[in-house]
Formats: sequence, structure tokens, C-alpha cells
Amino acid sequence: MSDIVTFGETMLRLTPPGDERLENAGEFEVRAAGAESNAAIAADRLGATATWLSKVPDSPLGRRVVNELRGHGIETDVVWSQQGRQGTYYHERAGSPRGTNVIYDRGNTAISSAEAREFDIDQVQNARVFYTTGITPALSSTLRETTASMLKAARQGGTTTAFDFNYRRKLWTPEEARETLTRLFPGIDVLLIAARDARTVLDFEGDPRQLAHQLGSQYDFTTVVVTRGSEGALAWHDNVVHDQAAYETDTVSPIGTGDAFSGAFIARRLHGDDVPKALEYAAATAALKRTIPGDVALLTKDEVDALVTDDGTTISR
Repeated sequence: MSDIVTFGETMLRLTPPGDERLENAGEFEVRAAGAESNAAIAADRLGATATWLSKVPDSPLGRRVVNELRGHGIETDVVWSQQGRQGTYYHERAGSPRGTNVIYDRGNTAISSAEAREFDIDQVQNARVFYTTGITPALSSTLRETTASMLKAARQGGTTTAFDFNYRRKLWTPEEARETLTRLFPGIDVLLIAARDARTVLDFEGDPRQLAHQLGSQYDFTTVVVTRGSEGALAWHDNVVHDQAAYETDTVSPIGTGDAFSGAFIARRLHGDDVPKALEYAAATAALKRTIPGDVALLTKDEVDALVTDDGTTISR
């Protein structure tokens, strides 16, 4: 039995060397990349055993993804599909003013047809936490039903449910996301959401502290974590808001930072940390991730421990 079970798509990320343009690239760096598997790896690195659930094409590319994730130390429980393809995305790096560009190629993927009945629901119900993100139901109408079913099954089994809102404008509109994701809210215990998404998608107003209180009071969440980029994060729990500053970091690769934050926060809560301490570990893990190429937080707990200060940086009000 794993401490945390995650569910979602993991793609292959293809990145040209340096700041090369995609249209002129002669070679690519290839890595596995997915929000839910990224979070699982971060949680595992912080001491929580983790399993990633997904539906993957029985193809060389599908096996490439699964083998890489297994190499990072997490368990994988996948439905091998004879239909559908492996999703990919292309990551073009550049400085200002060109900026970074991401191009998704995830049409007709194997996971888009995934149904709850295909998975071992006992794994979900025997875990301490079930985790998924708003990316998964954005991929297909089938996955909207599947995500809802798995959250419901987790709740029925007494498993804590954690959900990263994770809005992606290239996948759907704010209106589509709001309609779908708010329907999932009754099945969620712990919500993680960026302040910008609470405003853009949910039409909430106010500063991050107000957003956290509004979300916590309007919906039946146990905990609401609001991230706010370089200003850190805060969490609403038991009607108290805990404020966590961001750690200073030199950014090598920002992609996957939010997933590392989520995985670390959940892992430390499972370990028994209170919300302020879990926030501190999450912020430290996110800062370290930004120094690491790729999407995955390849770090150790000792490195996070060294960054976390004994006197703490959280403020509770």
C-alpha cells in the first residue's frame, strides 16, 4: 500500500539544446513529464511512498515513459492500451523578450479513454491520499467522468483527496474549467490553487489571504493552499491562514515547480507535520526544483532539510 496514489497523464518532453528554435532543431533532449507523476516523485523524495496510475500505449514511447518513472523510484500501475498514442510536448527555451514556448501534441492519446473501472480502485481506497490535478479532466469528456468517479471512490474508502487546480489555458477556457472543476469540489479535501487561477477561472476577488478564506468558507475543504509565485504561498486550515515566504533561488527550469511544491506539502502532512511546517518544506522543495533541469524534482530530503530554517518562516493569523 502506498501513502499517496496519483492519477494523470505523463508525456514525453522534447527540448532543443540551448535556446535553439524548434523549427531549426536537429536534436532534442527527451524526458518524461507529467504533473501527477512529478508530484509523486517529489512526495517519494520527501519520504512518502508513491504510486502513479495511468493509461499508457503499449508502444516503445509508452514504455519509455513508464521505465523512466520507475527509475525515479515510484511505483507505476498502468493500463496498457492497444489504442491511442503517447502524448508529447515541445519545450522551446528562450530569454526575454522571446520567452519560453510550449507546444502540446496530446490528441488521441491512450489516457483520454481511461475509465475508472479499468483501474484497481482498492489501491486508491487503501492509500492515505489520492491526488490528481485539473489537467486530467481537461483532456477529454471521458476523463471528466473518470476523475469524478475516482475522487468519489477515494472518499468512500476513507482516503484523503488532494487536488491541484492547475488551470492550463491551452487545454480549455476559464468558463469550461470553472464548470467542470467546481463540480469536483465536493469530493476534495485539500485544494491547491494559484491565486491567478482563483481570480481568472473562479471569478474570486481579493488578495491571496481573502481568496483562501473565500474558498475555505464557500466549499467544504479541509485545507486550501494558495500559491502566489515569487511571493510564496499561504494555507487556510481550521479557519486560520498560515503565510509562507518563498525561498530565494536561481532559476534554471521553472517547469514542475508547482508539482514539487504539491508533492512535498502532501508528503510532510502525511509525515505528521502541521500546516506551517508542511508549507515550509513545500516552499523549500519548490525553490530547489527551480535549480534542476527538466520537470522532475531530483533532490534529496537532506537537501530540503538543509534549506528549511529551524526558526521557521511561516506566519499564522
